[in-house]
Amino acid sequence: MPGLTIGDIIPNLEVETTKGKFKIHDFIGENWILLFSHPGDFTPVCTTELGMMAKYSKQFIEKGVKLLGLSCDDLTSHMEWIKDIESNNGGHKVDYPIIGDSKREIIKQLNMVDPDEKDGKGNNMPSRALHIIGPDKKIKLSFLYPATTGRNMDEVLRVVESLQKARKYNNKVATPVNWNPGEKVVIAPSVTDEDARKMFPQGFQTVDLPSNKKYLRYAQV
Repeated sequence: MPGLTIGDIIPNLEVETTKGKFKIHDFIGENWILLFSHPGDFTPVCTTELGMMAKYSKQFIEKGVKLLGLSCDDLTSHMEWIKDIESNNGGHKVDYPIIGDSKREIIKQLNMVDPDEKDGKGNNMPSRALHIIGPDKKIKLSFLYPATTGRNMDEVLRVVESLQKARKYNNKVATPVNWNPGEKVVIAPSVTDEDARKMFPQGFQTVDLPSNKKYLRYAQV
């Protein structure tokens, strides 16, 4: 994604939301944040997505993650739309704030503008984007989907756990392909075997490779 991207500090914008006005950094505090945009209120894919966010809200909260939605509709529209979302998701409450951005200024500053989709007036639409932001206010991961493809909440939850695992170990571990919570992680090549033994007293596994290089090491954490 061009513009604001991984490693950048999220702008400390003052936003008006369905839960009141606040600055984004104040809302983050010491938490992780999922900041996600949707193309429009009262649209089918977005209705299913925000409903699933509400359903998964407790799981995210348990991991110290707060949710923050965004679209270019106004707050009155959001409040009416929430009734549809909750009606369609088994009654799970939308207890997270949704930013109103009718002037389309915030989506530009947060790099959440769809380069192709436009409304009937020719204005750029919000993309189906999601930033995962750490307690240091930096973007750790970004997803960008086309309007036709809904997000997968299990994948969002999985990558949150991956990012948090890496942060816990100061980026000295990483999660391999198809990793799921509870499975082994790989040890960063920058970590010596001596240091790895201190980090993982229960031991670790080094994979024998044709190159004879000992860079692929697994540990249970």
